[in-house]
Amino acid sequence: MQPIRPDDRKIVNIHHGQFQPFVYPDGLALGDGVLQLDDSRALGTGFHVYRMPAGMKTRSHRHNGHEQFLILEGELHESDGTVLRAGDLVFYRDGTEHNSYTPNGCLLAVHIAAPETPVE
Repeated sequence: MQPIRPDDRKIVNIHHGQFQPFVYPDGLALGDGVLQLDDSRALGTGFHVYRMPAGMKTRSHRHNGHEQFLILEGELHESDGTVLRAGDLVFYRDGTEHNSYTPNGCLLAVHIAAPETPVE
């Protein structure tokens, strides 16, 4: 087996890594951040870690492809009243519309196929 070249691996600790602010295509920024190692994909797509600050509510949106996430820390309140907590693994089917709110902040490991479409 060949040794792994430095250019073929990235390692970042989710508690110390540099999160990038998430900015919607229209320039809206809500204070959330993304830690994503694959820079060949648009920020917030593919696999990444997503951090929401306390009191943040996401924009209402429609998924363009499936979304899956694992809540690592905190609590997330969904627009239909469902409350998700650390350890919950969630799947949203392509085309699902929702928004999320976190009273005390949360950290999620996310895989999302494609950028979401805002629903206003």
